[in-house]
Formats: sequence, structure tokens, C-alpha cells
Amino acid sequence: MFRNFAPNRRQVLRGTGGVVLSSCLFEAAGEAHAFAGVSNDELGPQVPFSFDDVTRQAEELAKKPYEEPTVPSPGVLAEITYDEYQRIRYLADKSLRLDRDGHYPVQLFHLGKYATHPVRIHVVEGTAAREVIYSPKLFDIPEDSPARKLSAGTGFAGFRVMADDLKTDWFAAMGASYFRTSGPFNQYGLSARGIAIDTAMPKPEEFPRFTHYWLEGPHEAQGPLTIYGLLEGPSVTGAYRMRTERSTNAKGIARIVMDIEARLFARQDIDRIGIAPFSSMFWYGEANRKQATDWHPEIHDSDGLAILTGTGERIWRPLNNPPRVMTSVFVDRDVKGFGLLQRDREFGHYLDDGIFYERRPSVWVEPLDPWGEGAVQLVEIQTTDETFDNIVAYWAPKDDFKSGQRRTWRYRLSWLDEIPFPEGIARAIGTWTGLGGRPGQERPADVRKFVIDFEGKAFEGLGRNDGVELIVDASHGIASGVYNHPVVDQKQRWRAIFDIKAIGAGPVDLRVFLRKDKQALTETWIYQYFPNET
Repeated sequence: MFRNFAPNRRQVLRGTGGVVLSSCLFEAAGEAHAFAGVSNDELGPQVPFSFDDVTRQAEELAKKPYEEPTVPSPGVLAEITYDEYQRIRYLADKSLRLDRDGHYPVQLFHLGKYATHPVRIHVVEGTAAREVIYSPKLFDIPEDSPARKLSAGTGFAGFRVMADDLKTDWFAAMGASYFRTSGPFNQYGLSARGIAIDTAMPKPEEFPRFTHYWLEGPHEAQGPLTIYGLLEGPSVTGAYRMRTERSTNAKGIARIVMDIEARLFARQDIDRIGIAPFSSMFWYGEANRKQATDWHPEIHDSDGLAILTGTGERIWRPLNNPPRVMTSVFVDRDVKGFGLLQRDREFGHYLDDGIFYERRPSVWVEPLDPWGEGAVQLVEIQTTDETFDNIVAYWAPKDDFKSGQRRTWRYRLSWLDEIPFPEGIARAIGTWTGLGGRPGQERPADVRKFVIDFEGKAFEGLGRNDGVELIVDASHGIASGVYNHPVVDQKQRWRAIFDIKAIGAGPVDLRVFLRKDKQALTETWIYQYFPNET
């Protein structure tokens, strides 16, 4: 669940090229045009290939005991420290070209101290595939680099898909089953995973890994890049197909859409499986500024969890940096979508001109088949800096996943600026907290004030006296000073204000929305308040 970087995370994330280590915790007939730049001695023989072949491999592996991956030349890899790693560059003219138009150039990651488990990379051409064999000739390696001690065939740490000019990348897969994209504004942030096993359980979390990737260019012009992966871990194996496309609108805002099919095989009984998981970082924001020890006004890769329930309710849950590990469970049936979003896009709210938190991607999951009963689970872990990914979200199916069983999950994963939102429902755009009570009077120590701003066309034509109601529900405690009004001189913006006096121990779960004539005007704002603990 954590990603702890040996180098400073701020250094690593400063540019898109920094993805080299930012993911580290977490892999035909005729002459093949896809292999441009790679010589024949750097390729294995042609072998038949299909997604069903990967599926059969996963199924057979699930019947055998798990074997820990072998680390090649561990002493040599230990010498390839962060600084040494930065001296190694994949050669541009060795880039794999996965389509005839050159829109999907791929470069490979070298192994090193923080990326020790080799991944086998294959390129698909028609109904056959060839493995790319590690060779130092694929990289620009200084003469005095310890990497020169590695043997041919050692393997790679992962791969990345480059922009056409080969100066930046927009997709990267490296370590365990982690992958990420540069999102709408060419800036990396949160990470996705192939699977999550036993997250936030009393026992250690399991991190299955992609041991093989097969990369296939489009069969037609402007088609998708298809990434196949073979997943293996102590409790599960899997075959993955990820059809991936990147598009850019007239404003230069990109969107990466991945249609994913995961065919999973349980090797052992699994207590908790997380489908479509992703990990992010939330240190502090506008609602918990008192937790800050850094000078930046806010620091987070994501600021909230959004859910579109099976019944059509839209939920917004601002993220927390809790005093202890907390798992929030949102029970649902046939959930329509969920994701971790970065809604706050104002530079002035972060003031970071090095790694640009306002440019972080949002990620949205849409099931392509009914997922049945289960829950979106949000795991939040206390952090005191920006080094760790302390936020995890995923879908946890209700049905057990027992040894010998097979399951298939299909979903669309979109990396985007903002999720589609109906005009008839307003969004929560800001959450603030402060002292309860009224200015000029003694402030009660056990009362906290909450202020939430909503924005949207749902408020068009509405004024203070038009019957807009603020609904506040608290799991325990007393709400007072409940009030709402349109924000002065701010078009389509409405403010909700209330005080909460906690009664009893434990966090207070709050549920808030605005309505008129029994019709919801806003999404449902849900929050977890920790009186006297934050």
C-alpha cells in the first residue's frame, strides 16, 4: 500500500521523466516493423501468441506452488543507486515502434537497487511474439557504471510509452503490478495497480507482480496500444489485456482511456481482493490545514473519492489524513463508477512550481459488466510528509474468492481532468473547517464549524428565499447553526454552513446535501470528522 522512495519524492516527481523511480515500489510473419531499432540478436525467437495463451499460462501457474522471483546479480544491482541509475539512459534509436506511424514508441527501464525484479518484455506482431532480450547495447551506460557488470538476458524493470518526440513519456509500468499515466496535463501523480490483495488487513499486504508484458500496436491507423500482462503472486495469478488510447482536445488537455479485462485465478483462499485499485497521497488540504508543517498551502495528489452508485446517487468524500488507519466502506450493488480525483486545479492553492499538484490526474473506473454486490473501500493512513502514498481505493466484491476459482473483471479506467457530470447536479468544490460558535462570543471547545461550497447550473435562478434546504446527518452528535445561501457575486455557487458538537467517542460520519422540493440539487458530501484527534 505504501510507496516509500529512497530518493526524495519531490525530486523524483519533478518531471515526467522522473517516473523511472516514482513507481519503484510497487513490470506474423515476415519482418516485423514493431522491432525498429532493435537488432536481431536482441530478440528471441517468434512464438505463437494470443490473449488466450496468456490466460492458459495464468491458469497453469495457479495450480503450482508459488516461487519467489529470483533477483539477478543482487550485489551488482545494489551498486546501481539512485544517482547511478540516473546516469543510465535508454538509447532513443533503440525505441520499439509498435505501429507503422510511430505513435507508440516504447523504451525500457533498466534494473537497479530500487527495481530488482526482472520483467520479460515481448512485442506482438500478428499472431506471434518475440521477447526483447536485455543487452547493454540498448542503453547509454557510462564506462565506469556498475551496470556494465550485468550479463545479457538479465531482464528489464518495466517499460514506458514515449511521446512522438521521445522527450517525455505518458505511460509507465514498473514494479509489482503498478502502472500510471501522465494524465491530462502531462504530470504524473497517483498510480493504478492490477490487483490489491489483503489491503489494510491484520496480516501483511500481498503485492502480486506482472512478470511478463506483451506489447501490441494498433491493427489500423489511430487504433489503441494493447498491453498484455501475466500476473503472479502467492494467492493469485492473472491474465490482463489493457487497450490503451491517448487523445488530446483543442485546449491541449489529454485523456488516456484504458479498457481492461482481468482474468484472475485464485491460488489460495483470499480474504480481501481489491479490483481496479489505485494509490495516491494526501497530506493536508484546506479542511485540515492545521496538520501542516510545510510552507505549501496544500499538498496532495488527490483531494477526494467520487462514487456513482448503482442507484444513481453521486457521492463526494473529501480525503483525510486520519490519526490512525481508517477503512471506509461504501456498500453498493452494480456500482456505476468510482475514482480518486484532484478537483482543485488552482496553482495558488499549492504554490508548487516544481511538481505542480494542480496538474495531477484524476482517475475514474467504470465497470463494463455488472459487478454485483460489494463495496468501494477507501483506506486512509496517517502521514507526516509527502513521501508515502497513504490513500488506497478499490472495489471489494462481496463474494469470496476461493482457491481454484476463476473470475473475470472488465472495466474502463480513464485518466482525465474531471469526470463527466450532469448539469442538474452541483459539485462540492471546497470544504473548510474552523472554530464553532459565533464571532464575538466565547467559542465552545467541543464544537466544530463546517463550510462546504457547491457549484453548478442546478442553482440557476435560485435565491435565498426560494426554498433551498440544507440536509445534515451525523452518525452521533448535535448539528446546529444549519444554514445555506448563494455566495455573493459568485455565479452558480452555493454555501452550506453548520456546527457539529460531538457526543461520545470515535469519529463522526457526516452526510450533507442541498435540496429543493425533495429533489437533490447537489451530490452527497460525506466526511469523517475526528473531534480532539486531529
